[in-house]
Amino acid sequence: MTTKTARNPVATSAKANPTQILSEFLASIRYEDLPEPVVARTEDLFLDWLASALAGKGSRPVRVLEQFAARMGPAEGPSEILTSRARTSPFFAALVNGGASHVVEQDDLHNSSVLHPGTVVFPAVLAAAQENGASGKELVVATVAGYEAAIRVGEFLGRSHYKVFHTTGTAGKLGAAAGVARLLKLDASRLQHALGSAGTMAAGLWEFLRDAADSKQLHTAKAAADGLMAAYIARNGFTGARRILEGEQGMAAGMSSDADPARLTDGLGTRWALAETSFKFHASCRHTHPAADALLELMRANKLKAEDVVSVTAHVHQGALDVLGPVTDPQTIHQSKFSMGFVLAQVAVNGRAGLVDFTEQSLRDPRMRAFHDKVKMVLDPEIDGAYPKRWMGRVAVKVRDGKSFEHKIASPKGDPDNTLTRAELEDKALRLATYAGGATGAEMKKVISRIWRLREARDVRNLLGAPGAADEIDDPMAD
Repeated sequence: MTTKTARNPVATSAKANPTQILSEFLASIRYEDLPEPVVARTEDLFLDWLASALAGKGSRPVRVLEQFAARMGPAEGPSEILTSRARTSPFFAALVNGGASHVVEQDDLHNSSVLHPGTVVFPAVLAAAQENGASGKELVVATVAGYEAAIRVGEFLGRSHYKVFHTTGTAGKLGAAAGVARLLKLDASRLQHALGSAGTMAAGLWEFLRDAADSKQLHTAKAAADGLMAAYIARNGFTGARRILEGEQGMAAGMSSDADPARLTDGLGTRWALAETSFKFHASCRHTHPAADALLELMRANKLKAEDVVSVTAHVHQGALDVLGPVTDPQTIHQSKFSMGFVLAQVAVNGRAGLVDFTEQSLRDPRMRAFHDKVKMVLDPEIDGAYPKRWMGRVAVKVRDGKSFEHKIASPKGDPDNTLTRAELEDKALRLATYAGGATGAEMKKVISRIWRLREARDVRNLLGAPGAADEIDDPMAD
């Protein structure tokens, strides 16, 4: 979203470096600067993230993180672990909630940075807000700062970075740091130190996909928790590199071959990157969504069944080949969400690729496996040229009677120009929350009502309360 604000707080000194200019902007954001659509979208994204975290309840990676937090963290604290309803320190709440919100692959995504900002920014800023008694408006401002930082750093690091590094774990760590630093009201200098500390800890490698390992949840858990830590220690005087992004031995030097420093500062105060963030409709890797939407529309328009199809060619961008290519024989539910063949099989067989469709049973279903084997991916120059700003989809299908069909979509469901309405977001949130018993329908309806009034909240403590206590949840917005 591009819009003008009433002032331009960006540094103009000729000696200022991009990291410094970005830090000065992030530290200066005020609620009054934010256009109404940005505030409303922040509320939308908060609901989408919280529901995604609840859907992670009971999953093995989350249980392990909860056990770690229980052993290493305090028995009580100000910040909620959403999946267990336990309370702990902000650090461990951010850790568990960050991991939990990335399990079912329904959290948000920003296209041009190829980054999931919500799963790293919200766990950190919520945990800090609950400790500090921050208001809803303060949470909104901190979130916007976190999204701005994460997205701009992701765009800065470029496509070469994403080929090896999970950008959500790297750039996302700086987003978490920026969001918490803004919530703690750090000045620009200390916020810049927080970015320096977060950047030197940034990590996250894609190799885990080949082993169906749990590292993707570790990436988001550590990005949220380490980003929070970077901001808290900066508040107490801990210093970090001032040119962690563009310096001679900074992140770009070690993690990118096509870094563009202009992406860090372009449009500061006029372009709000948070408003460009997409919601995920299918419960799978976002790289599968354009082809899934195209296949779904093609099969419906031509009244095709899965058994009619002889072959499917998914025309994709290079990022899809890099991330999905290693998954040739999915062996776990999570790995199947990174298989183009398996996701398109869900669409062809079930007419959707939803949360409840990815199961152990479907993983072994002969119909699913048969369709999986009919799918191949090819690099499409037009689609690759539009990526990552636009995630286009094209599929070519051959059927048993010898006919061929092709269909292209310009934007997958959930993109800003094809977005989810608030009614659709509510429906998605209810499905996510009840999927693994993270919250009851009654609890979630109360939470939804509160989030739609987030900007009015006196504080954001006690979002959920004790399990099943929907009628007893404290409402800080009530008189």
